[in-house]
Parts: sequence; C-alpha cells; structure tokens
Amino acid sequence: MQSFESKLFWEAIIIRILYLHQYFNTPKMPGPSRSYQIARRLVSYGHQVTMVTTLRQEGGHEQRTWFQTEEDGILVHWLPLPYSNKLSYYERIKVFFKFAWRASIKAAAIDCDLVYATSTPLTIALPAVYAKKRLKVPMVFEVRDLWPELPIAVGAIKNPLIKAAAKQLERFAYRNAEQIVALSPGMKEGIVNTGYAADNVTVIPNSCDIEFFDKGLEQGEKLRSSYEWLQDRPLVIYTGTIGIINGVDYLARLSGAVKDLDSEIRFLVIGSGHGEKNLREVAEKYAVLNKYFFILPRVPKYDIPGWLSAADMATSLFVDLKEMWSNSANKFFDALAAGKPVAINYGGWQAGILEATGAGLVLDPKDIEASAELLTGRIRDIKWLESARIAAKNLARDSFDRNKLAKTLESVLLEAVEGK
Repeated sequence: MQSFESKLFWEAIIIRILYLHQYFNTPKMPGPSRSYQIARRLVSYGHQVTMVTTLRQEGGHEQRTWFQTEEDGILVHWLPLPYSNKLSYYERIKVFFKFAWRASIKAAAIDCDLVYATSTPLTIALPAVYAKKRLKVPMVFEVRDLWPELPIAVGAIKNPLIKAAAKQLERFAYRNAEQIVALSPGMKEGIVNTGYAADNVTVIPNSCDIEFFDKGLEQGEKLRSSYEWLQDRPLVIYTGTIGIINGVDYLARLSGAVKDLDSEIRFLVIGSGHGEKNLREVAEKYAVLNKYFFILPRVPKYDIPGWLSAADMATSLFVDLKEMWSNSANKFFDALAAGKPVAINYGGWQAGILEATGAGLVLDPKDIEASAELLTGRIRDIKWLESARIAAKNLARDSFDRNKLAKTLESVLLEAVEGK
C-alpha cells in the first residue's frame, strides 16, 4: 500500500513528456480523441506535454511543413501529411514510413524526460526509439491494437518477408520500452506472449469522458426533429470508421431483417472509410438504404454526444475474427459515457462485461435473424432500456472513468522516469 509520504513524493514530480501519436485528434476533428483527453489531463496535473503528429486532411491549410499550435495546454507539432482509410494498404505503409522518418528528426530535437509513443501504426516505434536513444530518456509504449497480428489475420499482409519484418518491428518496440500500456487484457496477453515481462505491462483501456458526453436530451431531440425519417422512431447508431475490419455492412444486413419485424426502427451510420462503397451496395441489396438505413458523413467529435443522445442504442462492430476480440474501440466506451446500451457482434472481454452487467447486447455475427429478433425485442422494452442505461452509466463511472485511468497512466509514466 502506498504510504502518505510516497504519495506526496510522486505528486511533487513534474516531467516533460514527448508524446508521439500519428493520428492525434482534438474534439474539433473527426475521430478518436484518447490522446488529447489524456494529454490535457497530464497538463492539468502540472506536466509539460509536447505532441508530435500529422495533419491528415487534404487542403484546408497553407502549411506544407511542420507548424505548431497549443491545444488546451498541449504543445502540438503538426506535419501536413494527407492520409485516409480510403488509401490502399501499401499507400498507407508509405505514409507511415514518411512520418516515421520526419518525426524521428523532430522528436530528437525536443528536450524531454520521457518518450510516450502510441500505436497504431507500429512504425511509431521508429521515431520513439530514435528519440529515446538520442535524448537518453526512458520510453513507454502504448499498444492500441496487436500489430502485425490483425493485418495478417484480415489478409492485409500476405508477403512472408513483410510479415517477418513486421513481427521484428513489434519486438523491437517492446524490447526498447521500459513500460508498456495495453488497451485490453487480450492485448496484454499478446504482448506477454512475445516474451515481455508481465509486471511491466499495465492495462488502461479506452475510457469514458463522462462530462463530455453528459449533454442531456435537448441536443438529441433537436437532431431527431431535424430528420423526417427519424422523428420519434427507435434509433440504432454506429459512429466511426467504415473500414474493412469494422464490418459495418453487418448493420445493413441486420436492418434488412429488422424491417420485417418492426418497420419503424431506424439505423444510422455516421462516418467514412474504405468500406463505404461496399456498405452502400449491401444496404441497397437489402432494400434498406435511405428507407430504414441511413449514412451521414463523419462529424467532429464535438457532435457525437448529440447523436448519442438521440440514439436508443449504440453499436461497436467488427468482422467475424477472433483476433478482433481484444479490441478497445472508442465507440464502445463513448456509448457507456453517454449512458446508452451498446450492442456488439463479437466475443471477448467486452462481451463478458455486457453479459455480466446488462449494459447492452451481444449479437450473433452469423445468425442475423436471431440478432434481429433480440434487438427488436430489447429496443421496444422500456424496462430493459432503462436498466441497460443505468448499467452503462455505472460502468462508465465505476470502471472506465477517464479521470481515474489518466491517473493510472501518470503513475506508469512516473515509474518509468524514476526507474531510469
């Protein structure tokens, strides 16, 4: 048990953190904002945080080289480098290595006490290790997905030489990290299976920004009234990337089965990605597009709380691969933070949580008809919905509150610096 004197000692330490994340987003931007939410809390604790990242959208900015801004106390170095999920896998690889090269030079010129790097992509390890060695500081590595296990599982990496190189890069990243943060128990297991010491791996899942999502009913009601197809009808929502691994076409097929049971239920996808064309084709095939199933462009993170307020149920989806069960998708925790039941179509630790607490549904990835019956029954069950909402809020507060988990991360970072 930590003594009072020890607690005061740790609280008195202020460190300079070099934070490397290729996909850093503020809430003004579409996409996950875990790194922003963590970094601003570290700043509030008194630490200095410098972020090295990319500005990914095409157009809309004059800069062609590094520039910096301050985002809620976080000093952010941006490298304009267009990127989207619509790029082919090999086009993405080119972007990964270009950033790794440019970020290595930038990071090594920034004075710090610790390098904190978060994947994906795994190539973030290259500038992180380079900066660690040049600056002679410890490194903490955060694993958001088990690479290269996932791209190999979905067939994105097939070349044996590339597979071998990717696995070597994974072990290179782990070997050079004083501490590792894993986003799920399954990820920790995968890391430990490479030979890394279990005692140096801390599980800190994607978390719930309760204050950010606690917007009441007004925003949701306003959004509902703005769309003739929605109004007061039950709404199932998906907010996030429409990528190959996400398998969002499952929701279109589910809508096709649900409409025969309850034609008033609406499904909404808000996002974009490489799989959008296929999603529309599947929705058209099942005769649900723009009738029961709707797609809207991705929106800034600031707009997501309003849409979750409008929804009766949120979803987190993946293709039917066991390798995906260890995920720690933001949308799962955003739903909990908003106090919404969440439906998933995969097994693993999140399925266990939902089954144990009643905070949502675990849908069968193969049996669409059975899943449609389950969802239709639950979304019309007022008592179940209220119970699931309460369970979701309790999970967000008791197990996944970002404020509590950010403090856990701070302890990991301080331990790495102290053990240098």
